[in-house]
Amino acid sequence: MKRKQQKNEPKKGVKKNAYRAEDITVLKGLEPVRRRPGMYIGTTGSEGLHHLVWEVFDNARDEAMAGFGDHIEIVLLPDNKVRVADNGRGIPVDIHKDAKTSALEVIMTTLHAGGKFGGGVYKISGGLHGVGVSVVNALSVATRADVYRDGGRYVQEYVRGKAKQKVKKIGVSKATGTVITFEPDPEIFPEIAFDWEMIVEHMRQQAYLIRGVAVSLFDAREYQGKIAADGVFYFEELNLGVPSASFYFEGGLRSMVDFYNRALKPVHKNAFYVEKETEGVIVEVAFQYVDDISSRELAFANNTYNSEGGTHLTGFRTALTRTLNEYAKKNNLLKAGDDALSGDDVREGITAVISVKLPEIQFEGQTKAKLGSVEARGAVEKVFGDALAAFLEEHPDDARVIIGKVVLALKARKAAKAAKDSVLRKGALEGFTLPGKLADCQSRDREETEIFIVEGDSAGGSAKTGRDRRTQAILPLKGKILNVERARLDKILAFNEIKALVIALGAAIGDTFDIEKLRYGKIIIATDADVDGAHIRTLLLTLFYRYFKPLIETGRVYIATPPLYKLTKGKKTGYAYTEEEKMKLLEREFGGITEAPAAEGNEGEGSEISTGSAHEEEATKKTPRVAIQRYKGLGEMNPEELWETTMNPETRLLRQVAIEDAREADRIFDVLMGTDVPSRKSFIQTHAKEAELDI
Repeated sequence: MKRKQQKNEPKKGVKKNAYRAEDITVLKGLEPVRRRPGMYIGTTGSEGLHHLVWEVFDNARDEAMAGFGDHIEIVLLPDNKVRVADNGRGIPVDIHKDAKTSALEVIMTTLHAGGKFGGGVYKISGGLHGVGVSVVNALSVATRADVYRDGGRYVQEYVRGKAKQKVKKIGVSKATGTVITFEPDPEIFPEIAFDWEMIVEHMRQQAYLIRGVAVSLFDAREYQGKIAADGVFYFEELNLGVPSASFYFEGGLRSMVDFYNRALKPVHKNAFYVEKETEGVIVEVAFQYVDDISSRELAFANNTYNSEGGTHLTGFRTALTRTLNEYAKKNNLLKAGDDALSGDDVREGITAVISVKLPEIQFEGQTKAKLGSVEARGAVEKVFGDALAAFLEEHPDDARVIIGKVVLALKARKAAKAAKDSVLRKGALEGFTLPGKLADCQSRDREETEIFIVEGDSAGGSAKTGRDRRTQAILPLKGKILNVERARLDKILAFNEIKALVIALGAAIGDTFDIEKLRYGKIIIATDADVDGAHIRTLLLTLFYRYFKPLIETGRVYIATPPLYKLTKGKKTGYAYTEEEKMKLLEREFGGITEAPAAEGNEGEGSEISTGSAHEEEATKKTPRVAIQRYKGLGEMNPEELWETTMNPETRLLRQVAIEDAREADRIFDVLMGTDVPSRKSFIQTHAKEAELDI
């Protein structure tokens, strides 16, 4: 009997694990994008999902930058659809001589196809690889392109990157422009939820960079009416009045600096601004110093935000440091023997926007987070350096104030360094003596250890008793720590609770922070579920964001979530973390008993829950009632309860702290923890209904 060859068994005469031509897979069309979406959009999470919107918008923006079109519209539609429209020239629909098919279909279904590789169609564009709209098409379950040009309206539809039919003319129109409607593919994106605030913020930023172009947004996800199919723009067709948000700026980068400084106090009257072209590179820079110690620097290349900076940001920083040093020395504003101003000194309290536009642009990666074009550095150094030197000479009052601020930063840096060295040196001289209040763990394997920062000695006592001594360390803090938002490092390190935390973590602080020396893999903030606990948590997060940011960036900071209620009936016990969970637990685990209007117990006391009717009330006399204990603080829990609910890795609930948008996080910290009371009041009034109060 002839034996059947098994599926993975090599053919006769072929060695096992042989590498043959038939093993080579050639991916065609847009299949590479669907196989490896992360290579093109960075991630299939929320950031990658929104990157689809940015890519389509970038095409419309590049058309406006080329001088065609002055209005771009973004509409969020029902069923996770997004529509981006512009009134530019419209994508060409005639037959491409090499592809033998419509240019529209080539652009929508072919990688590295577009008008940004030569021919003079786009002198300046944000696109680099020509993969933008085709990637969006590949990662969408359905896409539709409507093109208005040459007196006609043309349409083509696609399914997961493949054209359903040829481009066809479906009507006549006097309009010109392109409309792209797409629906992200749930096979690619685990969760499809567009963040309206994120989109608004991104489009506001873009509107500053394309002066004279209107950007309109509409959130029509809940719209139930019929949406007309004709016309380039939807706002009139929806008949819902004005857009949800719209932006139009003539001031450009100066307006952007004003926007980011709206909650801060400028220290000099005239904001700096320059726009000039040199050797084919257009350089535009605006900045203003404010009464703050944090810096805000935003870098753009061909209107694409570079979150990781790049050569243009390096050129700006170099010119800023050199020019201010030269001016200070020339005008005797630096005393003899003073150190030169460092990059950190001159950037303290600055809000700056740097934008370059160049024809042949090189980014490091498809997501364009960092500019790699070498010529951008030299162009920015020359244009900005020359213009800043002239600005300082022409505005001597502003120059004195600016130099005064950066010299103060220099002195503060030296004082902070002395204080920091003192703290770290003291630890070294004492043999790295850890704070006495710290209950350290036994393990020295960082990746399996964690430190709980708890509120007060009472919670500290319970946590120390209930913890896993091998892997869990406990550091109790007394009271509220210093608000570090506007405090310099020397003052911060004079605060005993912060000093204890710095020594316990073992990785220094600020610009000398070294995450490789960190003693614990997880830092867990465990505060009470009340207003004071929330305040302490906010103060700690401010400290971590400003002086230990790598901890947050690498996902090492967590917030513990202790339960609000303990439910007991006889020998049965359950914990609830929210009011809703409490009611569900009562219904599901405790026989459907509902809460009666009986008064809750005081701090730490149990309150009994009975049914509402007299008949049921009589019945409950024969059976145990449900005792509900409302926890006001971790100190009310005994060690066993604290371990079971908050510290046991098998059962606890931790929230990881992440920075989705560093610029917005920076602004929120300024508003909430800074000195601008009106902005804080406005923020509280705007978001009051979102607060969960424990009264």
